[in-house]
Amino acid sequence: MKKFKVEKTFREINEKIKKGRAVVVTAEEMIDVVEKHGTVEAARKIDVVTTGTFSAMCSSGAFLNLGHTSPRIRASKVWLNDVPAYGGIAAVDCYIGATEVVEGDPLNSVYPGEFNYGGGHVIEDLVSGNVVKLRMEGYGTDCYPARKQEKNININDLRDAFLFNPRNAYQNYSCAVNLSDTTIYTYMGMLRPRMANATYCTSGQLSPLFNDPYYRTIGVGTRIFLGGAQGFVAWPGTQHNPGASRTAKGVPRHGAGTLAVVGNLKEMSPQWLAGASMLGYGVSLYVGIGIPIPILNEEMAMFTAVKDEDIFTEVYDYGMDYPKGAAKAIAEVSYKDLRSGTIVIDGKNIVTAPLSSYYKARQIANLLKEWIEGGKFLLGEPQQTLPSV
Repeated sequence: MKKFKVEKTFREINEKIKKGRAVVVTAEEMIDVVEKHGTVEAARKIDVVTTGTFSAMCSSGAFLNLGHTSPRIRASKVWLNDVPAYGGIAAVDCYIGATEVVEGDPLNSVYPGEFNYGGGHVIEDLVSGNVVKLRMEGYGTDCYPARKQEKNININDLRDAFLFNPRNAYQNYSCAVNLSDTTIYTYMGMLRPRMANATYCTSGQLSPLFNDPYYRTIGVGTRIFLGGAQGFVAWPGTQHNPGASRTAKGVPRHGAGTLAVVGNLKEMSPQWLAGASMLGYGVSLYVGIGIPIPILNEEMAMFTAVKDEDIFTEVYDYGMDYPKGAAKAIAEVSYKDLRSGTIVIDGKNIVTAPLSSYYKARQIANLLKEWIEGGKFLLGEPQQTLPSV
């Protein structure tokens, strides 16, 4: 085991939090601390670094218990504001997925489709306290005789409601361009022909998994900021890929780690959970996530001082290569360049735009910092680490 000059434990840091003595900085602030003091002294001074991201995260949704009706129904089919939910769980349990589209939507038959409402919007309506129309159908049994039920509900009428997102907080994501001769509409936004623009995602140096690239402190049971409330890492996310190629500093060059996360929907806020309509593609859910990184040693101090100029991602053609399943990187760019508003590929200046909000990521990191400094948020020590390299 590697010997460090500074060694702390989760328990020691939590005791400092309880006593109001923990020193907490955001990931942006940590860059300056390490540059000024070095990693060893920074590890002595700083106890927790907070991170944040706010972006569309399609692999999201909520488990809802609708409560029993009179007469009772085995709700094999469920709709919320005419958006289908999956009822094949139990009598009145369902799962509403963020990317499910409202019934009757013309989709892309009128191209590009507007996709004005879907599962992500239902979730936003619920956390906003709005009234939602619930429809249920069943096939009828001796114990659940009703075949149809319909009523208006709000989130307080639900017996249980919790967000469970199978894949969030992607550790790096590709940059998208379009090499074809026509405008295309993708989950990475509208891409104009002949590389006229580029879009990218994640909050760079503020993004949670960039600040703990080998998942030293993040695992099952890690307490996080989720949708404006306290939530938890439940499992490695789907498509978790810790073996992705990395820079000399350990930063993945393309999609790597992901997180499955869970939290109480009734405690969340539409400020941090917002339905999204993506022209020509579909619907999604913007999710706010923040993860506190305990500075257990100087290695963690080094990781949490990562800068946009240290983070690289690959550029892919979404016009031809990506939809064919034959995508290959055509360039590699840094987040410093992406956030500057312009990247250069083959001598061509290309305007860039983010799909994630750096402004709101910064707000999340600062809010999480306030919670920890105020003793309202303790660190959750992982009960099982995430698969790593």
